[in-house]
Amino acid sequence: MRALNVPAAGEQPRLSDLPVPAPVEDTVLVRVKAAGLNALDNALAAGMMAEMLPHVYPLVLGRDAAGVVEAVGAGVDHVAIGDEVIGHMLLVPPIQAGTLAEYALLPAAAVTRKPTGLDFTAAAALPLAAAAAKAAVDAIEPRPGQTVLVVGAGGGVGSYTVQLLAARGVTVVATATAVDTDRLTTLGATTVIDYTAGPVAQQVATVYPDGVDALIDLVAYTPDTAPLELVRKGGKVASTLGAADEQALAALGLTGTSVMATPVREVIAELAEQVTAGTLKVDITTVLPLENATDGLATLASGTARGKIVIEIGD
Repeated sequence: MRALNVPAAGEQPRLSDLPVPAPVEDTVLVRVKAAGLNALDNALAAGMMAEMLPHVYPLVLGRDAAGVVEAVGAGVDHVAIGDEVIGHMLLVPPIQAGTLAEYALLPAAAVTRKPTGLDFTAAAALPLAAAAAKAAVDAIEPRPGQTVLVVGAGGGVGSYTVQLLAARGVTVVATATAVDTDRLTTLGATTVIDYTAGPVAQQVATVYPDGVDALIDLVAYTPDTAPLELVRKGGKVASTLGAADEQALAALGLTGTSVMATPVREVIAELAEQVTAGTLKVDITTVLPLENATDGLATLASGTARGKIVIEIGD
């Protein structure tokens, strides 16, 4: 099978032929139709998580996929051969299997049937980013009428976060670039702050001088780089990259947590149903063939990705 893989530690990803994996207990072999790209793919390609999670090479990139079940391992009874499914490669050691390939061996716990009204390309853009957005929104427990600042709203996770917040009756303040304004407003943002036009904290304070009720930060790795000063005392903070340090928050009279996505099949199925019901939009801005998947990864690495990037693989 063709697969985008890192042949050995320190090498660049390349497209090459690898053996089709064989299903084992509690796994599902999927003939991949489309695979979604995530920032995590670049981190794994660079070996940034190798000390925490052992890597085995050749390491196939990609975590999200949609396709057709080719075979199932023992103990799998919720999907069958021929089913159209959505799945995710859970982040458990060893890191080797991926979805940017013609076939992917996925953990059964993260595979669910794809709703008929959802096409493969849209389905592949859903699992990790939407699950991360859901985790962040759930963590701040937003209430109708509150104002929530989303830092880094222009990408895939941000596009889902804006929508999930707006659905709860929240006033959404999103940071992105000027070209994202119309797109994010359509998705539910009330105000879009152009982070390239000046300091975010200053711009937000000008529009919301009394601060915001909560913050979801999708770009900061440490609390000192997140605009915590904009959150009113008693407010909540969620971070997808570890910036919600409890001690730092407590010093400012805030509470919060750093979250991790859990794209297991129950979560994926719930999000997919929202898409088919029309209450959640899959915001895809770029679709590429497998041969050009590295172009999509480069866009993610540059920090200029808008919405979701999906790789189409099957016919």
